[in-house]
Amino acid sequence: MGDFLAVLGDTVWTTTFDVAPILAILIVFQTLVLRRNVPDLRRIVVGFALVLMGLALFLIGLQEALFPIGETMARQLTAPETIGAERLADGVDWSDYLLVYAFAAAIGFSTTIAEPSLIAVALKAETVSGGAVRAWGLRIAVAAGVAVGVALGCLRIVTGTPLPWYIIAAYVVVIAQTFASSRSIIPLAYDSGGVTTSTVTVPVVAALGLGLAATVPGRSPLIDGFGLIAFASVFPIMSVLGYSMITSRINRRRAAASGESRP
Repeated sequence: MGDFLAVLGDTVWTTTFDVAPILAILIVFQTLVLRRNVPDLRRIVVGFALVLMGLALFLIGLQEALFPIGETMARQLTAPETIGAERLADGVDWSDYLLVYAFAAAIGFSTTIAEPSLIAVALKAETVSGGAVRAWGLRIAVAAGVAVGVALGCLRIVTGTPLPWYIIAAYVVVIAQTFASSRSIIPLAYDSGGVTTSTVTVPVVAALGLGLAATVPGRSPLIDGFGLIAFASVFPIMSVLGYSMITSRINRRRAAASGESRP
């Protein structure tokens, strides 16, 4: 208990210094630029304290739970007893890590579905569009993109191929989709790629990449371990644009069919 309180105290102290510039900017603009008193000062102080405590507990949770879980799962999935010592003796082959790709896709999908920032954006998009964009449809499309991206990122780590090849090819596809998609969905699709890299997805995906690079023979955690977040950012854009193109085509066919059925 004493060790936990010491770690909590150090984390709160560090977090205070990290958040202090934000608070200072808000106070300066409120008092010197707008020249108004801070409204409901007691409520703001209490909220600031809750933010500090929440951030501190979240950071401790990352270090004590999410990062170790990701590294442990990667180590177990790539262990010789899981893959087969005789196959590892012949060298690294991408097909030996199919279970890792499946786990990466599953963890990418599940963490994205639970991402608070994505939930907020999806609900706002449904409200603003008047129901034309369904919150659950958007969340599932984004989560599917993250699942494919993280699985492909793990394949890159196993094969050791350069990261820029994948990212350049992905953005070429995104650019082509952008020209072929409706203008109304493009900003939402690009924002969907950003909201996935938030509080839930990033720690788990980063831990998975680092753990996988540390256990695959011949891979470096520094060179190969990072980059999964880039996959988790670009592939949701592709999936949302693709989802929009498919639904638009289905709606056009339904409209054409209903027009033909009229006398």
